This record gives sequence, structure tokens and C-alpha cells, in this order.
Amino acid sequence: MQGTAQIDQVLRQKCENGEIPGVVAMAASGNEVVYQGAFGKRDLSKPDAMTADSVFWIASMTKAVTAAAAMQLVEQGKLSLDEPIDRLLPELASPQVLEGFDHNGEPRLRPANNPITLRHLLTHTSGFCYDMWNADMVIYREKTGTPGVTSCLNAALQTPIMSDPGTRWEYGIGIDFVGKAVEAASGVRLDAYLRDHLLQPLGMTDTGFKISDAMRARLVAMHARGPDGSLTPIPFELEQDPEFHMGGGGLYGTAADYIKFVQMILNRGRGNGNQVLKPETVALMSQNHIGDLTMTKMTSAIAMVTNDVDLYPGIDKKWGLSFMINNVTTPEGRSAGSLAWAGLANTYYWIDPARDICGVILMQVLPFADDRCLDAFAGFERGIYTALDAAQRAA
Repeated sequence: MQGTAQIDQVLRQKCENGEIPGVVAMAASGNEVVYQGAFGKRDLSKPDAMTADSVFWIASMTKAVTAAAAMQLVEQGKLSLDEPIDRLLPELASPQVLEGFDHNGEPRLRPANNPITLRHLLTHTSGFCYDMWNADMVIYREKTGTPGVTSCLNAALQTPIMSDPGTRWEYGIGIDFVGKAVEAASGVRLDAYLRDHLLQPLGMTDTGFKISDAMRARLVAMHARGPDGSLTPIPFELEQDPEFHMGGGGLYGTAADYIKFVQMILNRGRGNGNQVLKPETVALMSQNHIGDLTMTKMTSAIAMVTNDVDLYPGIDKKWGLSFMINNVTTPEGRSAGSLAWAGLANTYYWIDPARDICGVILMQVLPFADDRCLDAFAGFERGIYTALDAAQRAA
């Protein structure tokens, strides 16, 4: 694609200025990669330059992959979007809603008014939350000694819900239960299911829950942003022998691999010569499934992990079967009806079917929704649309 030199300049400058440690960005149409760039360092404490094949923790970008697995099983009649999910996951049989705490600080719980479904779990309307955006859950975990979800311990999922299923949008651990549902319906562990039915068919050989030796040689370090804006490499690694594979955030992978996944969505379920989802399934996943509910601002309850998250303020945002949907064109040029989401360490992707374009940008910085990382993402995306517009004018 002509006209992408400005993207190189934006991303290189951000690394040279010390705003971000390193970055890999890729964009593609349905049939070809149109941009690829790698800048900065994998680890600020080491000399290794970032390379296009560097391996990142993609965190919640895992959600769309787990959702695609679940939808394969919906196609086969092994999962249902609207039956109570407790048929497969008995631990969700009688969800309890946390209504706050009594005068002794003990949790006040009541039974939920309705059962949880797969659709609720996929759309973040099940009532489950993440403690990092819910101060009551921080208190509940401390009070009960419940481990955090990144421990990958089954006990981490034994939490109350924060609202009745289907009544509000709240980002949370629902897709970890979708991963459990995939296991229950398929009879195999999530890592094996994803490998055999999505990763291998799509040619995503550098993606997995377990970091292989080959992947580890290219692994990008996690960096923490200090209050003064400085960046420091910090130790970070998900449990490599987990009790459960985190369908909501456990994958490590490369930009080149993830672009194959988002291209598959762009191509209505087809990638690497394999039809892994039916076109009508991808169309279904891409529609609003939360009705009149809307995606709301996520207010940080754990400052070292995440900032407040208010992507595209003022733009009405809906939720599909694991994707955020913007209902109007974004300032960067993303078409209305596009799909997108992100990962906690500032990894982002978008899929724009109207313009036949998708993109992935990967960094490893905490906290999430970092201004400088978001700025890099916006510069990358804007550059892609500018180049697309120029190509269309030239044609």
C-alpha cells in the first residue's frame, strides 16, 4: 500500500521519544497484508530490536478466538446461545448477585432473577465483572480470599455476579466460562480445541496458551508506566501449567498470526483455504446482541493494571458476540458497524468489513488504555485510512 511511510514515522518516533518501548503493527485487506512495521525494543533493559515476529501476551484479544470456537459448536448444535448454560456448566446453576456489604463488611448476596446463557457470557451481560473495573469485587476478593483471574485457578471464577443476567453491560470474566463451555461441549481442553479447530487451520502456528521455546526466544517484556511517564520492564508471565486455560485472556501470539484471525472474520469465516465458520455465523457475531443496552465507561479500581477506559467517548457502542461495535464512523476513519477490541497490555485490533480492512497493533505496557499507546494506535489506524482513501482516489 502506497502512503504508509507516515505510519512508520509516527511509530518509530514514539519509540525513539521513549513514549512506548516497542511496537508491531500490521494491516490487511481480505486477501493481502498491506502494511507491516516493527519499531523500538522488545525489552528496554536489553539491546534486542523489536521484530515483526515478536511474541506478545495478547490478553483479551483471546476472547474473539474463544468466541469463534464456541460458535463452531453452536453451528454443530453442541452449544446453544439461549439455553441456560448450567446444563453444561453446573457451577453456574444458581448465580448470586452481590448487592454490596452489610454493616460488618460481609457480602450481601441474593439469587439472580434469571439464568445465565451463552449469549450473556459472549456479550458481557451475564453480570460477571473484572475486579480491576469494579471496586466492590476488589473488596469481595479481599474479604473472601478469592484469587484473581490471572492466577488461572478454578477458584478465581467462583465469584458472584454484579447484576441480573441480561440487564446491563459490564465487562468481565464471562468468556472464561465460554472457554469452559467449549471444553464441556467438545470433550477436550481449550488449548487442544483451539489448536485443532482454529489455530492450525488458519496457520496461526505462533499462538498458544503455553509459550514454546521458539516463542520464548522472541517474547516481548512487559513494561510498567510510572506516574512520571517513565517505562520500566517488569516480571510478568501467565501460569504455564494452569488449572484452566483463560479463554478470556490467556493467549500469547504474534501480529502476523492475529491478522490471520481477523482476516478470517473479514472473509466471512474463511482463512488459509479453510472455512472455519459459516458466513452466516460471522454475520451473526457482527451484529448488536445487547439491544438497547450500551457499552459504558469502565472506571479503574486497580490503578497499576488499568486506567479508566472510555474508548470513542460520545460514540454509541454496542456489543456483538465478543466484539465492540461502533455505530458511527470514528475520528480515525473506521466505518460504522466495524468490530474491535483490545488486550490489557495495550494490544488492539479492528475489523472494518465496509472498507475491507483490518489491523492489529501490539505493545506490552501496563496500565491498560495508556494515552501514549492509544495515540500510537490512532496514528497507525488514521494512516491506514489515509492511504486507503488515496489509493481509491488514484484508482
